[in-house]
Amino acid sequence: MLLLVCPLVGYSFVQAVSLYSESSAAALQSPVLARSLSPLDGILVPTFGSFYVAVTLLFPFVAIRVLGQEKESGALRLLVQLPYRTSTLVAAKFCAALAAWLIVSIPALSALAAWAMLGGHLAAPETLNLLFGHLLYGVLAGAIGLFAAVVSDSSATAAIIALAVTIGSWVLDFALAGGSGLSAWLAQLSLTQALRPFEQGLLSAGLVLGITTAIGGLAALTIVWLPPGTPVRTKVIRSGLCVLAIVAGLAAAAQIRESVDVSQDRRNSFSSADERLLATLRRPLVIRVDLAAEDPRYIDLRRNVLAKLERVMPDVTVILASGRSNIANSDAYGQIDFAYGDRTDVSRSTSPREILPLLYALAGAKPPAPSLGEEYPGYPLVVSADAALLWFVGGLPLLIVLAWRHIRRLPKTRAQPFIKESSHECQ
Repeated sequence: MLLLVCPLVGYSFVQAVSLYSESSAAALQSPVLARSLSPLDGILVPTFGSFYVAVTLLFPFVAIRVLGQEKESGALRLLVQLPYRTSTLVAAKFCAALAAWLIVSIPALSALAAWAMLGGHLAAPETLNLLFGHLLYGVLAGAIGLFAAVVSDSSATAAIIALAVTIGSWVLDFALAGGSGLSAWLAQLSLTQALRPFEQGLLSAGLVLGITTAIGGLAALTIVWLPPGTPVRTKVIRSGLCVLAIVAGLAAAAQIRESVDVSQDRRNSFSSADERLLATLRRPLVIRVDLAAEDPRYIDLRRNVLAKLERVMPDVTVILASGRSNIANSDAYGQIDFAYGDRTDVSRSTSPREILPLLYALAGAKPPAPSLGEEYPGYPLVVSADAALLWFVGGLPLLIVLAWRHIRRLPKTRAQPFIKESSHECQ
């Protein structure tokens, strides 16, 4: 897997640097264009996007081997007879899968080092947040592989189960995208959705709790199905209880709205002055949006206004009023109703520049003075990363092969002096 990940990540990194340099060439002449150049969007997300694909499609096979070979050879029956709890054995397997993910992430981490050596900018909070998101996703993929290994009779069957879950989540994401109600909740269960907030520089407590709940639930299911001597009926009953606990945990995580914007350009937040004022507005705010969920205007409204309001205001309720069947109603479609306490107003704008003054007027508050010094400067850089491709297709794979040969090489025996002394004593 390491040998496959190296050229994949390397090619993505070189292409990302090339596109970033092309954009930087024009941005160097215009400060306005430079503000839109973020290494998080231009370099880190595309590079780690290829790593995400590799983890989704290949890493479950690595995790399956942690248990699959022992189950096929019958060594699992001996393993469970050791004086350890089943939970301890499963924890050891999870640690092995985590160590494997850390090793597999070496090409992606070397891309960060290459970007820094080229003079690129890396903001520590958003970079660490992205790495943390991929770590959670890797552990989740490993948990899926371990659970598939214990419920199947062979590694081939386990691989099919794991790929059905990972690729099936992509299908779920595409099929339910833009839906509302139950469809929107089911779409959030897609593995694809797990990384998007991290890629936007947002550390969401609800998302972290949801992924941790899924990992813990899969670990519990693995513990239930690991012992080969337990009756299937008992395993099914215990699995049902685990599934109920997982659903309850995911439902609780969906209610948590606390999050931290760690992006350097504060893309998920209003200005500091606006956020301080909005945090003092304690009365309930109800926003009724007469737009379809797949409408680009609603997507802009959700990203630029609604999500930010939900993060900063204590009591915000958003009601999506329209579906596909209401689009023909040209009079009401596109209308956004705001109700703050007993005062209401209407707008059709999706821009925070128009919506925030409207909210301040409803609350009877004076708009804050513009904050100075908060504009994101941007980090344009014109550089070529073609030489780095040699590292990903030549240097790093060579080091991996040499390390593999060193690990696989049998150690030299040092028992000869002992054997000679024993033979002399016997004589």
